[in-house]
Amino acid sequence: MNLVEIEDLHVTVGETPIIAGLNLTIPAGEIHAVMGPNGAGKSTLSYAVAGREGYTVTQGDIRLGGESLLELGPDERARRGVFLAFQYPVEVPGVRSKPFLRAAVNAVRKARGQAELDPGAFLKFLRATLESVRMDEAFTNRDLNSGFSGGEKKRFDILQMALLEPRFCILDETDSGLDIDAMRIVAEGVNALRSPERSMLVITHYQRLLDYIVPDVVHVLKDGRIMRSGDKGLVAELEARGYDWVSSP
Repeated sequence: MNLVEIEDLHVTVGETPIIAGLNLTIPAGEIHAVMGPNGAGKSTLSYAVAGREGYTVTQGDIRLGGESLLELGPDERARRGVFLAFQYPVEVPGVRSKPFLRAAVNAVRKARGQAELDPGAFLKFLRATLESVRMDEAFTNRDLNSGFSGGEKKRFDILQMALLEPRFCILDETDSGLDIDAMRIVAEGVNALRSPERSMLVITHYQRLLDYIVPDVVHVLKDGRIMRSGDKGLVAELEARGYDWVSSP
């Protein structure tokens, strides 16, 4: 079953068209990777799915589990199960991480018809999840992402993803700014979240992340459309030849 269906998507940013007729389907349980040159529309795609303001869908549809997301705001999309790990996670001084995480988890649980977690139950859940991403609980006693290194911010994103248990995870250049050890830890956290009920979209420039998070399908995004799709062997071809050779199939 296709969990994610993106059909004839057109997206503008301001007056500028960025995505121009993009089609993409991701079955439940699969990880798909999107690669492409700068300016191809990779981040625009992620923001359009998440519902970020300023990224206007002028044509087409985005469906999750058969339900169109276009009329839903970012918060409603998150409650439906969309999660976006940003390339550059934002620091939010004054917002304590632990209460923020508990509020987010309980908002999602409420939307699913589940009972909210009291402080004790949440703390137990949090500590078990922290172990999976090799993160010290001390980080959750600080302000949100405040004073975190690049690698710590990315691991905190993976922590949020593990806690929220989304249906569709988008990782927008999660490898950006990570050293080898941090990338391995982040990848282990992502791989631990593979599930028959969950789909993931990994957006990256480089093969190295996909050596750790092995995708089921690789897509090449260029000029606002998917130009090529294939298995992981396509990544090696892109590393060797670049993107100039890629054109409409």
